Amino acid sequence: MNSNSYETFANYRDKKVLVTGADGFMGSHLTEKLLELGAKVTVFVRGTSVTGTHQYELKNISHLVSKVEIVAANIASRDTIQLIKQVQPDIILHLAAEAYVPKSFSQPLEVFAVNLDGTLNVLEATRQLPNLERVVITSSSEVYGTYPEPITESCLLNPTSPYGASKAAADRAAYSWHVTYKLPIAIIRPFNTYGPRHTYDVIPKFIDLALSNKPLTIYGDGRQSRDFTYVSDTVDAFLLMGIHPNAVGQTVNFGAGTAITITTIAQEILKLAESSSEIVYLKDRLAEVDSLTCNWNKANKLFNWAPKVNLAQGLALNIQWAKSRL
Repeated sequence: MNSNSYETFANYRDKKVLVTGADGFMGSHLTEKLLELGAKVTVFVRGTSVTGTHQYELKNISHLVSKVEIVAANIASRDTIQLIKQVQPDIILHLAAEAYVPKSFSQPLEVFAVNLDGTLNVLEATRQLPNLERVVITSSSEVYGTYPEPITESCLLNPTSPYGASKAAADRAAYSWHVTYKLPIAIIRPFNTYGPRHTYDVIPKFIDLALSNKPLTIYGDGRQSRDFTYVSDTVDAFLLMGIHPNAVGQTVNFGAGTAITITTIAQEILKLAESSSEIVYLKDRLAEVDSLTCNWNKANKLFNWAPKVNLAQGLALNIQWAKSRL
């Protein structure tokens, strides 16, 4: 195996893989890649029950409907346990979540219900699937809070937002289910991921504003920094956690390993988009994290993983995609 070719991905062929949150940004890219690898994919998407029927509306994977099985339900409902048991997957990739951090400021209990209760339902279903080979639980870099240095997996968890706290709770629940019940659980902690189809984070917002020549608004002084990873690198990370034998029982960070300030991101996007937008600074956002940078040494040691797409390349690809939608 080398940094450009992950041989273990071939083992996904004919595996029954369940992806929760498959219609989201990350889930949709992951679902596409699994189908390319020959997996038999079932997607768990947000559904509503109307007169006894499950209804759903797809925004990112509507083009895949004929290639996947669909389960539509509320991940936070206890019904999820039985629904997952009926699928009888070989591998579960659990991404379903309320991932928009500001929503946790105004609706913290709803965010906790989805992120923690939803994960508990997946874990309980896992306990009742004796032939399950792997379940990947999606955590977040937000569980760490602010650290001035690159963050390793041994750093203390100090989430500053209700969202971060909900992910930390789910993260540690997953670890305890692994230790107590000897389940094949792997916990992935991705740092900020960007790319086509993402809508609510800083990079897609800045790109849309820049292409419309509207002001780019930054909360605070813009010196807060983040670690941005292009979506294809994060997809590889999920696939490795889902199939590689070294992943069982592990908690692993994945990120680019470079701290970029929000002002720098705005300036780069303006330059690449050839935009005349100005940058406007607003008051600080609630529970703002000052610095998040990934130390991905463990991922490299376990899987030989390394990010392949640098920021300039990723932003150019993202801007090209956004222009194609105008």
